[in-house]
Amino acid sequence: MQDDLYDINKEITILDVLDRVLTKGVVITGDIVISVADIDLIYLGLRVLLSSVETMEKMKAVN
Repeated sequence: MQDDLYDINKEITILDVLDRVLTKGVVITGDIVISVADIDLIYLGLRVLLSSVETMEKMKAVN
């Protein structure tokens, strides 16, 4: 658990972020509503799971 804490002054590279995302996984959610004159015409809901295959296999084995 100690590596989960980061020093505020420490620079984090994009490679560090990508490694952490692929190791732990991340879920991105969003909603878009297109409306005209306060009438909703289109609703788009988005949920994206980003993870490595190895992480997903480990999660599948646990469940």
